[in-house]
Amino acid sequence: MKRRKFLKNASLTGVGLAVGTAITSCNDQVEDKSISSKENPESKAVLPVVVATWHVIDATAKAMEVIESGGSALDAVELGCKVEEANEKGQSVGKGGLPDREGNVTLDACIMDKNGNCGAVVYLKDIKHAVSVARKVMEDTPHVMLAGEGAKQFALESGFEAEDLLTEASKKAWEKWKVEAKYKPIINIENHDTIGMLAVDKNGDVSGACTTSGLAYKMNGRVGDSPIIGSGLFIDNEIGGATATGLGEEVVKTVGSFLIVELMRQGKSPQEACEEAIGRIVNKPGKDFKDFQIGYIAVNKKGETGCYSIHQWFSMTKFQDGINKQIQSDFFNKT
Repeated sequence: MKRRKFLKNASLTGVGLAVGTAITSCNDQVEDKSISSKENPESKAVLPVVVATWHVIDATAKAMEVIESGGSALDAVELGCKVEEANEKGQSVGKGGLPDREGNVTLDACIMDKNGNCGAVVYLKDIKHAVSVARKVMEDTPHVMLAGEGAKQFALESGFEAEDLLTEASKKAWEKWKVEAKYKPIINIENHDTIGMLAVDKNGDVSGACTTSGLAYKMNGRVGDSPIIGSGLFIDNEIGGATATGLGEEVVKTVGSFLIVELMRQGKSPQEACEEAIGRIVNKPGKDFKDFQIGYIAVNKKGETGCYSIHQWFSMTKFQDGINKQIQSDFFNKT
């Protein structure tokens, strides 16, 4: 899941996706047809359904396996996200994530269930499965969020094992970056360090999770949108859910995931809601969106889905009706 390897130049015709081990099922497909913002043939009301940001067919396959085996949407999103957290080659979540400018790999994650319960961890070190720690926060504490050393202490006390998350490949990338140490987000390279996953199970219940190692070479202590309920993720079991990827600072400013769910509450489809949420960002007076990317995905209770981004090359993986495939998102900036 090397989203940081995504090509910056929009004139390139391919999507340079590097994915982990391919799913062997004949139902797994890679679909490169973009969703139309006016007619969304990829969206249909079929349950269960799992969607996730980027090309993560192993993760969505695991999530659907959980649901088909009788598990809940909550179990599905946790175990699906754990697939990517364990994928060291992805360099974007969990072990192997690219570090901050000081060389620290720090993880952020959140999870939200059908009842509106939620848990999150921020600036978590040395614990690979941040999404599972977030679930523990939700289920085993009176709190919503734990940070830093407190989050790590809680994880260790809960039975999680500490390990060095900085792999040799990520260390070499960091050392190369230090030569010039230019701190400027690059579209589709350093902005997309997140897997956000949404699921609607056989009972029609919705849950979601979001996990990340954050912006590559970020300032020590930086936290983006991913662990913030309402920004990186929001679930309302009466309506559906949404999650985000991209430059988190811009998602936080509009509370993007909450906005999308509320737009669906007002009657908009998931696709329409994602498009309007992007519009809230790009249409702000004086907003220069040329140098950052935001992508949203959403699902409603019926199983209809949507995705939209500012720039080209964002994608969504969807497992629905027996088919697990990548879908290229429509996007705002076509100049």
